[in-house]
Amino acid sequence: MSQARDAAPAPPERQEGVGEEKQLIKCVVWDLDDTLWRGVLLEGDRVALRENVADIVRTLDGRGVLQSVASRNDHEQALGKLREFGLEEYFLYPQINWNSKQSSITRIAELLNIGLDAFAFVDDQPFEREEVAFSLPQVLCLDAAHLDGLLDMPRLNPRFVTEDSKARRLMYLEDIKRQRVEEEFVGSKDEFLASLGMVFTIARATREDLQRAEELTLRTNQLNTTGRHYSYDELDRLRQSPRHKLLLTSLRDKFGSYGKTGLALVECGDDAWTIKLLLMSCRVMSRNVGTVLLGHIMRLAAESGVRLRADFVPNERNRMMYVTYKFAGFREAGRDGGLTVLEHDPRHAPAPPPYVRVEVLD
Repeated sequence: MSQARDAAPAPPERQEGVGEEKQLIKCVVWDLDDTLWRGVLLEGDRVALRENVADIVRTLDGRGVLQSVASRNDHEQALGKLREFGLEEYFLYPQINWNSKQSSITRIAELLNIGLDAFAFVDDQPFEREEVAFSLPQVLCLDAAHLDGLLDMPRLNPRFVTEDSKARRLMYLEDIKRQRVEEEFVGSKDEFLASLGMVFTIARATREDLQRAEELTLRTNQLNTTGRHYSYDELDRLRQSPRHKLLLTSLRDKFGSYGKTGLALVECGDDAWTIKLLLMSCRVMSRNVGTVLLGHIMRLAAESGVRLRADFVPNERNRMMYVTYKFAGFREAGRDGGLTVLEHDPRHAPAPPPYVRVEVLD
């Protein structure tokens, strides 16, 4: 199946960090009429699912690819048809309305908190694909006539399918429940967070964690201090190195687990430690736990009597991580090309929020 937009060359490889990496698709947005199903619902057609489309939807879900809908249709009627086909549960934040497809995709991206360059859009109409390609050039637009090759696309085939991948949609559904409860909660933000009973776990990465660790470096682009991607083998060597610490975090609350959501790589010198990579899933930042892992590393450095530095490679998407470092007391100590070196006095480490219980596993 061609990955190119209609009448346009294939999108170039994205460059992130120190090398070129192909951006994995995190969400596929489907049109409905003559795309997911054959026929036009509002014209009274007896619509039927396209061949193999149910298997495609379920396979993508099993790989951890989120899915949604952007369709000009009657909302209740279309949802009823998806329910009849047994597919409604697979689509997060479906935009079934009379808005433009580009505005619907933009809204889905906002609700999922995923960059548009990680989206694919499937539609049978050249006009719709061209409109989205023009307005949202980051989005990969695909012709519904070529669904047979969809599952073979490299951008929809992660190298590993982890337990977090398999549960990704369910974790987003739990997030939706949290959001609804928060909207109805009477009290302050801190009081709501305290009501969640959050437990933040920090542990050294084991061999069993490495597939998820690689996945985090590939998928986490916004809250990633360097944009560097690490392979399974690289992470395994670093995990075993006596001069490195590879730390993985997870978060759970009364609604369930957020999964493994954070990663840090620390290079341990005799006089100074350097945080080579710090990343955190967007889904947990709204819980005000973004500094918990950083604070833990700062305390470890203080106990070891060493200075603490951090590598930072600024880009248009990771400013929040720079702000996190600055609020934690880091200052710029130098620059080397595109690399900014930050430094901190490890005697001043931020305490975790009082509404989060922190578990450190050796």
